[in-house]
Amino acid sequence: MPLLNKTRARSTADNHPVGLAPAPVWTTARIALTAFFAVDGFLFAAWVVRIPDVRAQVHATHSALGLALLCLSAGAVVTMPLIGRLCVRYGSRPVTVASLAALSLAVPLPAHTGSVLGLGAVLLLFGAAYGAANVSMNSTAVDLVVQLRRPVMPSFHAGYSLGGLLGAAVGGLLADTLDTTWALTLSGALGLLVTVITGVALLRTSTPATTTSTATTPTATTARPVVATRSRQPARNARLLVLLLGLVALCDAYGEGALADWATLHLTDDVHASAGLAATGYAAYAFAMTAGRLGGTWLSVRAGQTRVMLFGGLTAAAGMLVAALSPAVPLVLAGFVLIGLGLANIFPLALAAAGAAGGPQGVATASTLGYAGMLIGPPVIGFLADATSLPLALTSVAAAAALAATLSLLVRPRPTAR
Repeated sequence: MPLLNKTRARSTADNHPVGLAPAPVWTTARIALTAFFAVDGFLFAAWVVRIPDVRAQVHATHSALGLALLCLSAGAVVTMPLIGRLCVRYGSRPVTVASLAALSLAVPLPAHTGSVLGLGAVLLLFGAAYGAANVSMNSTAVDLVVQLRRPVMPSFHAGYSLGGLLGAAVGGLLADTLDTTWALTLSGALGLLVTVITGVALLRTSTPATTTSTATTPTATTARPVVATRSRQPARNARLLVLLLGLVALCDAYGEGALADWATLHLTDDVHASAGLAATGYAAYAFAMTAGRLGGTWLSVRAGQTRVMLFGGLTAAAGMLVAALSPAVPLVLAGFVLIGLGLANIFPLALAAAGAAGGPQGVATASTLGYAGMLIGPPVIGFLADATSLPLALTSVAAAAALAATLSLLVRPRPTAR
Protein backbone atom coordinates (compact mmCIF):
# COMPACT_ATOMS: atom_id res chain seq x y z
CA MET A 1 0.00 0.00 0.00
CA PRO A 2 1.15 3.58 -0.45
CA LEU A 3 4.01 4.53 1.86
CA LEU A 4 4.83 8.06 3.00
CA ASN A 5 8.23 9.73 2.96
CA LYS A 6 9.78 10.11 6.39
CA THR A 7 10.73 13.72 5.61
CA ARG A 8 10.56 15.91 2.51
CA ALA A 9 14.35 16.19 2.40
CA ARG A 10 14.95 12.47 2.74
CA SER A 11 15.21 10.25 -0.32
CA THR A 12 12.10 8.26 -1.15
CA ALA A 13 14.18 5.37 -2.40
CA ASP A 14 12.70 3.03 0.15
CA ASN A 15 9.39 4.80 0.88
CA HIS A 16 9.80 5.34 4.61
CA PRO A 17 6.56 6.28 6.40
CA VAL A 18 5.85 9.65 7.98
CA GLY A 19 4.72 9.86 11.56
CA LEU A 20 4.82 6.12 12.22
CA ALA A 21 3.55 5.58 15.74
CA PRO A 22 5.42 3.22 18.08
CA ALA A 23 2.40 0.89 17.98
CA PRO A 24 -0.10 0.40 15.14
CA VAL A 25 -3.66 1.63 15.46
CA TRP A 26 -5.95 -1.40 15.65
CA THR A 27 -9.41 -0.15 14.72
CA THR A 28 -12.45 -2.43 14.69
CA ALA A 29 -12.37 -2.52 10.90
CA ARG A 30 -8.68 -3.45 10.85
CA ILE A 31 -9.16 -6.26 13.35
CA ALA A 32 -12.16 -7.60 11.44
CA LEU A 33 -10.36 -7.49 8.10
CA THR A 34 -7.29 -9.20 9.59
CA ALA A 35 -9.64 -11.95 10.79
CA PHE A 36 -10.97 -12.30 7.24
CA PHE A 37 -7.43 -12.69 5.88
CA ALA A 38 -6.80 -15.32 8.56
CA VAL A 39 -9.97 -17.23 7.62
CA ASP A 40 -8.91 -17.15 3.97
CA GLY A 41 -5.52 -18.62 4.83
CA PHE A 42 -7.04 -21.19 7.19
CA LEU A 43 -9.51 -22.50 4.61
CA PHE A 44 -6.92 -22.68 1.87
CA ALA A 45 -4.52 -24.56 4.15
CA ALA A 46 -7.31 -26.96 5.14
CA TRP A 47 -7.59 -27.87 1.46
CA VAL A 48 -3.82 -27.97 0.91
CA VAL A 49 -3.07 -30.57 3.58
CA ARG A 50 -5.77 -32.85 2.14
CA ILE A 51 -4.55 -32.73 -1.46
CA PRO A 52 -2.71 -36.10 -1.20
CA ASP A 53 -5.91 -37.76 0.06
CA VAL A 54 -8.06 -36.17 -2.63
CA ARG A 55 -5.56 -37.11 -5.32
CA ALA A 56 -5.65 -40.75 -4.18
CA GLN A 57 -9.44 -40.58 -4.00
CA VAL A 58 -9.75 -39.57 -7.68
CA HIS A 59 -6.70 -41.63 -8.85
CA ALA A 60 -4.99 -38.61 -10.45
CA THR A 61 -1.50 -38.47 -11.94
CA HIS A 62 0.68 -35.40 -11.44
CA SER A 63 -0.41 -33.92 -14.78
CA ALA A 64 -4.09 -34.76 -14.17
CA LEU A 65 -3.93 -33.12 -10.76
CA GLY A 66 -2.21 -30.14 -12.39
CA LEU A 67 -5.14 -29.81 -14.81
CA ALA A 68 -7.60 -29.97 -11.94
CA LEU A 69 -5.66 -27.26 -10.13
CA LEU A 70 -5.71 -25.26 -13.35
CA CYS A 71 -9.51 -25.24 -13.01
CA LEU A 72 -9.06 -23.59 -9.63
CA SER A 73 -6.88 -20.98 -11.32
CA ALA A 74 -9.38 -20.48 -14.13
CA GLY A 75 -12.24 -19.96 -11.71
CA ALA A 76 -10.28 -17.27 -9.88
CA VAL A 77 -9.04 -15.47 -13.01
CA VAL A 78 -12.51 -15.34 -14.57
CA THR A 79 -14.05 -14.07 -11.33
CA MET A 80 -11.52 -11.36 -10.42
CA PRO A 81 -12.59 -8.69 -12.97
CA LEU A 82 -16.25 -9.21 -12.07
CA ILE A 83 -15.52 -8.88 -8.37
CA GLY A 84 -13.64 -5.65 -9.02
CA ARG A 85 -16.75 -4.19 -10.64
CA LEU A 86 -18.94 -5.43 -7.81
CA CYS A 87 -16.64 -3.73 -5.30
CA VAL A 88 -17.05 -0.47 -7.21
CA ARG A 89 -20.83 -0.79 -7.31
CA TYR A 90 -21.63 -2.17 -3.87
CA GLY A 91 -18.48 -1.46 -1.86
CA SER A 92 -15.64 -3.81 -1.09
CA ARG A 93 -16.76 -4.65 2.45
CA PRO A 94 -20.08 -6.36 1.60
CA VAL A 95 -18.38 -8.21 -1.25
CA THR A 96 -15.66 -9.37 1.17
CA VAL A 97 -18.23 -10.85 3.54
CA ALA A 98 -20.13 -12.59 0.73
CA SER A 99 -16.93 -13.95 -0.84
CA LEU A 100 -15.65 -15.48 2.40
CA ALA A 101 -19.04 -17.09 3.01
CA ALA A 102 -18.91 -18.60 -0.48
CA LEU A 103 -15.37 -19.86 0.12
CA SER A 104 -16.43 -21.50 3.40
CA LEU A 105 -19.22 -23.33 1.57
CA ALA A 106 -16.89 -24.41 -1.25
CA VAL A 107 -14.16 -25.95 0.92
CA PRO A 108 -15.94 -29.28 1.61
CA LEU A 109 -16.76 -29.91 -2.07
CA PRO A 110 -13.49 -31.63 -3.19
CA ALA A 111 -14.04 -34.42 -0.65
CA HIS A 112 -17.25 -35.43 -2.45
CA THR A 113 -15.69 -36.03 -5.87
CA GLY A 114 -14.85 -39.40 -7.39
CA SER A 115 -13.09 -38.45 -10.63
CA VAL A 116 -10.59 -35.93 -11.96
CA LEU A 117 -13.39 -34.33 -14.01
CA GLY A 118 -15.56 -33.91 -10.93
CA LEU A 119 -12.62 -32.54 -8.95
CA GLY A 120 -11.93 -30.00 -11.69
CA ALA A 121 -15.57 -28.88 -11.64
CA VAL A 122 -15.67 -28.23 -7.88
CA LEU A 123 -12.23 -26.60 -7.94
CA LEU A 124 -13.63 -24.21 -10.53
CA LEU A 125 -16.17 -23.08 -7.92
CA PHE A 126 -13.54 -23.13 -5.18
CA GLY A 127 -11.26 -20.96 -7.31
CA ALA A 128 -14.04 -18.49 -8.07
CA ALA A 129 -14.73 -18.02 -4.37
CA TYR A 130 -11.02 -17.81 -3.54
CA GLY A 131 -10.37 -15.21 -6.23
CA ALA A 132 -13.38 -13.18 -5.14
CA ALA A 133 -12.22 -13.22 -1.52
CA ASN A 134 -8.70 -12.09 -2.33
CA VAL A 135 -9.72 -9.24 -4.64
CA SER A 136 -12.36 -7.89 -2.27
CA MET A 137 -10.18 -8.23 0.85
CA ASN A 138 -7.25 -6.43 -0.74
CA SER A 139 -9.57 -3.72 -2.03
CA THR A 140 -10.83 -3.22 1.51
CA ALA A 141 -7.25 -3.24 2.79
CA VAL A 142 -6.29 -0.49 0.33
CA ASP A 143 -9.09 1.66 1.73
CA LEU A 144 -7.97 1.07 5.31
CA VAL A 145 -4.33 1.86 4.57
CA VAL A 146 -5.45 5.17 3.08
CA GLN A 147 -7.62 5.82 6.12
CA LEU A 148 -4.98 4.90 8.71
CA ARG A 149 -2.09 6.51 6.76
CA ARG A 150 0.20 3.73 7.92
CA PRO A 151 2.04 1.01 5.92
CA VAL A 152 0.03 -1.80 7.51
CA MET A 153 -0.46 -4.03 4.47
CA PRO A 154 2.08 -6.62 5.77
CA SER A 155 -0.08 -7.07 8.89
CA PHE A 156 -3.08 -8.13 6.80
CA HIS A 157 -0.98 -10.63 4.88
CA ALA A 158 0.46 -11.80 8.19
CA GLY A 159 -3.13 -12.63 9.15
CA TYR A 160 -3.41 -14.77 6.02
CA SER A 161 -0.16 -16.55 6.84
CA LEU A 162 -1.21 -17.08 10.45
CA GLY A 163 -4.48 -18.59 9.26
CA GLY A 164 -2.52 -20.87 6.94
CA LEU A 165 -0.30 -21.91 9.81
CA LEU A 166 -3.29 -22.76 12.00
CA GLY A 167 -5.04 -24.58 9.16
CA ALA A 168 -1.97 -26.67 8.39
CA ALA A 169 -1.35 -27.43 12.07
CA VAL A 170 -4.93 -28.52 12.71
CA GLY A 171 -4.97 -30.46 9.46
CA GLY A 172 -1.77 -32.25 10.41
CA LEU A 173 -3.11 -33.21 13.83
CA LEU A 174 -6.31 -34.57 12.31
CA ALA A 175 -4.73 -36.17 9.23
CA ASP A 176 -4.54 -39.66 10.74
CA THR A 177 -7.72 -39.52 12.84
CA LEU A 178 -10.35 -37.71 10.76
CA ASP A 179 -11.28 -38.50 7.17
CA THR A 180 -11.16 -35.89 4.44
CA THR A 181 -14.91 -35.31 4.27
CA TRP A 182 -15.29 -34.49 7.94
CA ALA A 183 -12.09 -32.45 8.11
CA LEU A 184 -13.07 -30.15 5.23
CA THR A 185 -16.69 -29.91 6.40
CA LEU A 186 -15.67 -28.81 9.89
CA SER A 187 -13.19 -26.32 8.41
CA GLY A 188 -15.89 -24.81 6.24
CA ALA A 189 -18.31 -24.59 9.18
CA LEU A 190 -15.69 -22.81 11.29
CA GLY A 191 -14.95 -20.43 8.45
CA LEU A 192 -18.63 -19.62 8.02
CA LEU A 193 -19.04 -18.94 11.74
CA VAL A 194 -16.08 -16.54 11.86
CA THR A 195 -17.27 -14.87 8.66
CA VAL A 196 -20.67 -14.11 10.16
CA ILE A 197 -19.23 -12.73 13.42
CA THR A 198 -16.50 -10.59 11.87
CA GLY A 199 -18.69 -9.63 8.94
CA VAL A 200 -21.13 -7.89 11.26
CA ALA A 201 -18.26 -5.94 12.82
CA LEU A 202 -16.78 -4.96 9.46
CA LEU A 203 -20.09 -3.83 7.97
CA ARG A 204 -20.99 -1.76 11.02
CA THR A 205 -17.82 0.31 10.84
CA SER A 206 -17.81 3.40 8.66
CA THR A 207 -16.26 3.24 5.22
CA PRO A 208 -13.55 5.84 4.57
CA ALA A 209 -14.56 8.71 2.36
CA THR A 210 -11.67 8.15 -0.05
CA THR A 211 -11.57 4.59 -1.32
CA THR A 212 -10.00 2.71 -4.15
CA SER A 213 -13.40 1.98 -5.59
CA THR A 214 -14.34 5.63 -5.93
CA ALA A 215 -10.95 7.23 -6.45
CA THR A 216 -10.45 5.90 -9.95
CA THR A 217 -8.84 9.14 -11.06
CA PRO A 218 -6.13 10.56 -8.79
CA THR A 219 -6.78 14.07 -7.58
CA ALA A 220 -4.84 16.52 -5.50
CA THR A 221 -7.10 15.98 -2.53
CA THR A 222 -7.12 12.19 -2.58
CA ALA A 223 -3.64 11.26 -3.73
CA ARG A 224 -1.08 13.75 -2.49
CA PRO A 225 -1.56 13.19 1.25
CA VAL A 226 -1.00 9.47 0.72
CA VAL A 227 1.72 9.29 -1.90
CA ALA A 228 4.43 11.90 -2.02
CA THR A 229 6.16 10.76 -5.20
CA ARG A 230 3.38 9.75 -7.55
CA SER A 231 2.55 13.16 -9.01
CA ARG A 232 6.24 13.78 -9.83
CA GLN A 233 6.70 10.69 -11.94
CA PRO A 234 5.90 10.80 -15.68
CA ALA A 235 2.86 8.69 -16.42
CA ARG A 236 4.70 6.39 -18.82
CA ASN A 237 7.53 5.71 -16.38
CA ALA A 238 5.02 5.09 -13.61
CA ARG A 239 3.15 2.53 -15.71
CA LEU A 240 6.37 0.73 -16.57
CA LEU A 241 7.40 0.72 -12.91
CA VAL A 242 4.02 -0.69 -11.91
CA LEU A 243 4.34 -3.49 -14.49
CA LEU A 244 7.82 -4.39 -13.23
CA LEU A 245 6.54 -4.42 -9.66
CA GLY A 246 3.71 -6.63 -10.81
CA LEU A 247 6.30 -9.06 -12.18
CA VAL A 248 8.07 -9.02 -8.82
CA ALA A 249 4.77 -9.89 -7.15
CA LEU A 250 4.14 -12.59 -9.78
CA CYS A 251 7.50 -14.25 -9.12
CA ASP A 252 6.84 -14.22 -5.38
CA ALA A 253 3.32 -15.54 -5.72
CA TYR A 254 4.44 -18.27 -8.12
CA GLY A 255 6.44 -19.71 -5.24
CA GLU A 256 3.59 -19.27 -2.76
CA GLY A 257 1.14 -21.10 -5.00
CA ALA A 258 3.58 -23.88 -5.81
CA LEU A 259 4.45 -24.47 -2.14
CA ALA A 260 0.79 -24.45 -1.14
CA ASP A 261 -0.21 -27.24 -3.52
CA TRP A 262 2.96 -29.30 -3.88
CA ALA A 263 4.85 -29.08 -0.57
CA THR A 264 2.91 -31.91 1.08
CA LEU A 265 3.16 -34.11 -2.02
CA HIS A 266 6.91 -33.53 -2.20
CA LEU A 267 7.29 -34.70 1.38
CA THR A 268 5.05 -37.76 0.98
CA ASP A 269 6.15 -38.87 -2.50
CA ASP A 270 9.81 -37.88 -2.67
CA VAL A 271 10.99 -37.82 0.96
CA HIS A 272 8.55 -40.56 2.15
CA ALA A 273 7.20 -38.62 5.11
CA SER A 274 3.93 -39.56 6.80
CA ALA A 275 0.77 -37.54 6.16
CA GLY A 276 1.03 -35.81 9.53
CA LEU A 277 4.70 -34.95 9.05
CA ALA A 278 3.98 -33.71 5.51
CA ALA A 279 1.38 -31.31 6.91
CA THR A 280 4.06 -30.10 9.32
CA GLY A 281 6.15 -29.07 6.30
CA TYR A 282 3.54 -26.62 5.08
CA ALA A 283 3.02 -25.47 8.67
CA ALA A 284 6.76 -24.69 8.98
CA TYR A 285 6.60 -22.65 5.79
CA ALA A 286 3.44 -20.83 6.95
CA PHE A 287 4.95 -20.13 10.38
CA ALA A 288 8.09 -18.63 8.85
CA MET A 289 6.05 -16.46 6.50
CA THR A 290 3.84 -15.30 9.38
CA ALA A 291 6.89 -14.31 11.45
CA GLY A 292 8.45 -12.53 8.51
CA ARG A 293 5.32 -10.52 7.78
CA LEU A 294 4.74 -9.59 11.41
CA GLY A 295 8.12 -7.87 11.33
CA GLY A 296 7.73 -6.64 7.77
CA THR A 297 6.89 -3.01 8.50
CA TRP A 298 9.67 -2.69 11.09
CA LEU A 299 12.23 -4.32 8.80
CA SER A 300 11.31 -2.30 5.70
CA VAL A 301 11.54 0.98 7.63
CA ARG A 302 15.00 0.18 8.97
CA ALA A 303 16.61 -1.77 6.13
CA GLY A 304 14.66 -0.31 3.21
CA GLN A 305 12.18 -2.13 1.01
CA THR A 306 14.71 -2.72 -1.77
CA ARG A 307 17.07 -4.62 0.52
CA VAL A 308 14.19 -6.57 2.01
CA MET A 309 13.00 -7.70 -1.42
CA LEU A 310 16.53 -8.39 -2.69
CA PHE A 311 17.71 -10.52 0.22
CA GLY A 312 14.25 -12.05 0.59
CA GLY A 313 14.35 -13.33 -2.97
CA LEU A 314 17.86 -14.72 -2.58
CA THR A 315 16.94 -16.40 0.72
CA ALA A 316 13.86 -18.01 -0.83
CA ALA A 317 15.87 -19.24 -3.82
CA ALA A 318 18.45 -20.89 -1.56
CA GLY A 319 15.74 -22.41 0.63
CA MET A 320 13.90 -23.89 -2.33
CA LEU A 321 17.04 -25.54 -3.67
CA VAL A 322 17.63 -27.11 -0.25
CA ALA A 323 14.01 -28.26 0.09
CA ALA A 324 13.76 -29.64 -3.45
CA LEU A 325 17.07 -31.49 -3.63
CA SER A 326 17.61 -32.74 -0.07
CA PRO A 327 16.73 -36.38 0.74
CA ALA A 328 16.24 -35.85 4.49
CA VAL A 329 13.04 -34.53 6.06
CA PRO A 330 14.79 -32.12 8.50
CA LEU A 331 16.66 -30.45 5.64
CA VAL A 332 13.47 -30.14 3.60
CA LEU A 333 11.69 -28.54 6.56
CA ALA A 334 14.59 -26.13 7.04
CA GLY A 335 14.36 -25.22 3.37
CA PHE A 336 10.63 -24.50 3.74
CA VAL A 337 11.41 -22.16 6.65
CA LEU A 338 13.90 -20.22 4.52
CA ILE A 339 11.36 -19.98 1.70
CA GLY A 340 8.72 -18.62 4.05
CA LEU A 341 11.08 -15.99 5.50
CA GLY A 342 12.32 -15.00 2.06
CA LEU A 343 8.95 -14.66 0.34
CA ALA A 344 7.16 -13.11 3.31
CA ASN A 345 7.38 -9.41 2.44
CA ILE A 346 8.10 -9.32 -1.28
CA PHE A 347 4.43 -9.33 -2.30
CA PRO A 348 3.20 -6.69 0.22
CA LEU A 349 6.17 -4.39 -0.49
CA ALA A 350 5.69 -4.72 -4.25
CA LEU A 351 2.08 -3.61 -3.80
CA ALA A 352 3.22 -0.71 -1.62
CA ALA A 353 5.70 0.49 -4.23
CA ALA A 354 3.11 0.10 -7.00
CA GLY A 355 0.74 2.27 -5.00
CA ALA A 356 3.45 4.92 -4.57
CA ALA A 357 4.10 4.91 -8.33
CA GLY A 358 0.57 4.64 -9.70
CA GLY A 359 -1.92 5.09 -6.90
CA PRO A 360 -4.93 2.78 -6.60
CA GLN A 361 -4.71 1.73 -10.27
CA GLY A 362 -1.09 0.76 -9.72
CA VAL A 363 -2.07 -1.40 -6.77
CA ALA A 364 -4.79 -3.07 -8.84
CA THR A 365 -2.43 -3.85 -11.73
CA ALA A 366 0.31 -5.26 -9.50
CA SER A 367 -2.22 -7.30 -7.51
CA THR A 368 -3.66 -8.86 -10.67
CA LEU A 369 -0.24 -9.89 -11.93
CA GLY A 370 0.73 -11.15 -8.48
CA TYR A 371 -2.27 -13.39 -8.03
CA ALA A 372 -1.84 -14.66 -11.58
CA GLY A 373 1.54 -15.99 -10.44
CA MET A 374 -0.05 -17.73 -7.47
CA LEU A 375 -2.63 -19.36 -9.71
CA ILE A 376 -0.35 -20.54 -12.54
CA GLY A 377 2.31 -21.96 -10.21
CA PRO A 378 0.56 -25.22 -9.25
CA PRO A 379 -0.37 -26.41 -12.78
CA VAL A 380 3.03 -25.44 -14.18
CA ILE A 381 4.73 -27.46 -11.43
CA GLY A 382 2.44 -30.39 -12.26
CA PHE A 383 3.41 -30.47 -15.93
CA LEU A 384 7.09 -30.01 -15.16
CA ALA A 385 6.89 -32.82 -12.59
CA ASP A 386 5.51 -35.27 -15.14
CA ALA A 387 8.09 -34.19 -17.71
CA THR A 388 11.02 -34.49 -15.29
CA SER A 389 10.38 -35.05 -11.58
CA LEU A 390 8.71 -33.13 -8.79
CA PRO A 391 11.99 -32.10 -7.10
CA LEU A 392 13.35 -30.69 -10.36
CA ALA A 393 10.03 -28.98 -11.07
CA LEU A 394 10.18 -27.26 -7.70
CA THR A 395 13.55 -25.71 -8.56
CA SER A 396 11.60 -23.39 -10.87
CA VAL A 397 10.45 -21.70 -7.65
CA ALA A 398 14.10 -20.94 -6.87
CA ALA A 399 14.52 -19.43 -10.34
CA ALA A 400 11.41 -17.26 -9.88
CA ALA A 401 12.61 -16.04 -6.46
CA ALA A 402 16.02 -15.16 -7.89
CA LEU A 403 14.28 -13.22 -10.68
CA ALA A 404 12.23 -11.31 -8.09
CA ALA A 405 15.47 -10.39 -6.31
CA THR A 406 16.98 -9.14 -9.58
CA LEU A 407 13.90 -7.12 -10.51
CA SER A 408 13.88 -5.47 -7.08
CA LEU A 409 17.08 -3.66 -8.09
CA LEU A 410 15.43 -2.37 -11.26
CA VAL A 411 12.28 -1.05 -9.60
CA ARG A 412 14.01 0.92 -6.84
CA PRO A 413 12.56 4.45 -6.99
CA ARG A 414 15.00 7.29 -7.58
CA PRO A 415 15.53 9.90 -4.87
CA THR A 416 13.07 12.78 -5.04
CA ALA A 417 14.35 16.33 -5.12
CA ARG A 418 13.37 18.57 -2.29
